[in-house]
Amino acid sequence: MTNLVKAFCLKALAVGLVAVGATLGAVQAAEVQPVLLYDIGGKFDKSFNEAAYVGAARFKEETGADFRDFEPSSETQYEQALKRFARRKADLIVAVGVGYSVAVRNVASQYPDVKFTVIDAIIDLPNVQSITFKENEGSFLVGMIAAMKSESGTVGFIGGMDIPLIRRFEQGYREGIAYVRDDMTIIENYVGTTPSAWNDPIKASEMARSQYARGADIVFSAAGPSGLGVIQAAKDSGKLAIGVDSNQNHVAPGSVLTSMLKRVDLAVYTAMTEAREGTWEAGHRVMGLEAGGVDYALDEHNAGLITDDMKTALDAARAAIISGEIVVGDVAGSNSGH
Repeated sequence: MTNLVKAFCLKALAVGLVAVGATLGAVQAAEVQPVLLYDIGGKFDKSFNEAAYVGAARFKEETGADFRDFEPSSETQYEQALKRFARRKADLIVAVGVGYSVAVRNVASQYPDVKFTVIDAIIDLPNVQSITFKENEGSFLVGMIAAMKSESGTVGFIGGMDIPLIRRFEQGYREGIAYVRDDMTIIENYVGTTPSAWNDPIKASEMARSQYARGADIVFSAAGPSGLGVIQAAKDSGKLAIGVDSNQNHVAPGSVLTSMLKRVDLAVYTAMTEAREGTWEAGHRVMGLEAGGVDYALDEHNAGLITDDMKTALDAARAAIISGEIVVGDVAGSNSGH
């Protein structure tokens, strides 16, 4: 065989191996197709569910692997959806929200070979990964912002469903306010005690209008899609609102002081990526300020509302929380929630 022929054969072999490798890579990507199950309120709720979607969309964009998703209209569909995808041997089922707690526990027990990631609940099973957040740490920062910005000395808090986790938001908010000022008045309301509280912006708006009428000039809503009603009330009243979960500064620029970011997107993206790479592990993971799981939002929509002095104070507080110098209080029994 001449050297020329040898070279040609070797080149052809190399090209063939590259093609095979690309094909195998495509097959591998196609083989891992995670499932995302949203909470009540819709995929594009500009809050909790949308954050989850953004994480899955990032996974798809970066890996080329697709995902399936499902939007339930009621809690009765949670277990049905989990079983349907588990029967199809889904590679990973990610369920977001406290409403899935019982359903995931039941279905994961029945399908031990299927991986489940549940966000905002803790389920101790060998095939379940639980991801929760230190919402109190992020809420501490937005509480500081509210205290530094308030002119009336009165601020509000509107929670969605009255459960321990949302009390955790309130606890951090109160402590952040007190860290800056000890003379503030805080008005609180909760939209309800059932899951429908997450999806009632009209009632949340009425509560916010009442708080503004009572002297509050800033209202923080930890209420999922219901919080859009609070933002609308702030805009109509010429006051300020603080958004939650996703960055909601753009919803009403100039009326949203900031948003308490809860990086559900990062949790979903990480779980799906780990499942694809074979590094996914069951157990409990907590995401706070140090892990980038919570923070406050600063962008072009609220840059004029947050001064350099405020940012300096917030940076110092963030560092103190991460180092343990400041320990933000929690609420007993708040390991599960929205």
